[in-house]
Amino acid sequence: MKIVVTDHTFGALKYERAVAEQHACEFQDFQCTDIVDTREAIRDAYIVFNNFAPMNKEVLEALPCDTLIIRYGVGVDNVDIEAATQRNITVCNVPDYGATAVADHATAFILALARRLATFDRAMQDGRWGAKSIVPRLPDLQDLTVGLLGFGRIAQEAAKRLSAFGSTLISSDPFADRQAAGRLGVEIVDITTLFERSNVLSIHAPLVEATNHIVNQRTISAMPDGAIIVNTSRGGLVDEVALANALHEGKLSGAALDVFEQEPPVKNSPLNDVPNLLRSPHAAFYSDRSLDNLQRLAAEEAGRFIRGESLRSALNL
Repeated sequence: MKIVVTDHTFGALKYERAVAEQHACEFQDFQCTDIVDTREAIRDAYIVFNNFAPMNKEVLEALPCDTLIIRYGVGVDNVDIEAATQRNITVCNVPDYGATAVADHATAFILALARRLATFDRAMQDGRWGAKSIVPRLPDLQDLTVGLLGFGRIAQEAAKRLSAFGSTLISSDPFADRQAAGRLGVEIVDITTLFERSNVLSIHAPLVEATNHIVNQRTISAMPDGAIIVNTSRGGLVDEVALANALHEGKLSGAALDVFEQEPPVKNSPLNDVPNLLRSPHAAFYSDRSLDNLQRLAAEEAGRFIRGESLRSALNL
């Protein structure tokens, strides 16, 4: 049996190597970026650890049936699950490795934007002084409604953090755990209401056909003037042209993105030179603890598959 890592951003692969050695499996690791390299790397593999390398139908044809793909992370939009299912290939993710780190990152973005920290910093670099002359209006966090688009693990962790600031919390998610929402003081609303009421929109939804560009010119225009948008989920959830226009026009007072439609962003991205935009390089998940959790939990899933045990986070078979 062969275990393959298609690509990774980790310094070491100790957990992955350990599970291969424990079960006498051949182990290979790569840094694949395109279809050709990925297809060749996974040929004859029994278990594939995958990060960002493409796992589309063409690639999956090189992978034997009755095998396993483990996607490092929560989202699996680079994996064609339907094609995998047709070949009896099980697809797993690691849904809970870094929920607290992402929630911390989203909350930090919200606090920085709501308190206009970047605006104040730029003003001081320009030699300006006087809070009200720099930012004429600045509502308290307790006077803001924070909308959570999605109400999974990360959104719930974000709600715990944001509740400490006294903000009104609402969320839209067709699969929301209403008992958890009640415990956290989060009101579940429909998607239209979410956009209409949110002074701050924090995005925590999966990227599927129904959510692609769910944040667009129409939904942004429905938001209160001066609203803030934060995305630490998937780049394709936000229409970047619409977001850039809303920031240029002042409809939004700020936005923060950790994820982008193309990563890394293209040189002629519509987000270049956009005012009041904070960015980070898909780093919301990143902490020492979360990376260790991610690799450990992924390797443990591989071990269960080899031993024929029930899997913890299978998404299809």
